[in-house]
Amino acid sequence: MCPNCGDFYRTVFLLGQLAVYADMDGADLDFVNAITPSLVVSLSEPPPGILSEDLDRDDGPDHPDDV
Repeated sequence: MCPNCGDFYRTVFLLGQLAVYADMDGADLDFVNAITPSLVVSLSEPPPGILSEDLDRDDGPDHPDDV
């Protein structure tokens, strides 16, 4: 197993749990908005085989700041 696979899967799991929590009635959206960016930037490179080999990482929607 790759050295960072556990970290990657754990962070993706936490992001999923945070998304579920955000959809709940009474969720603290200030908490969600504070934690989400930290989890996203802590994502490591995906383990081999997760993304297609022919994936062009530069192909996709423009970031709003790039317009």
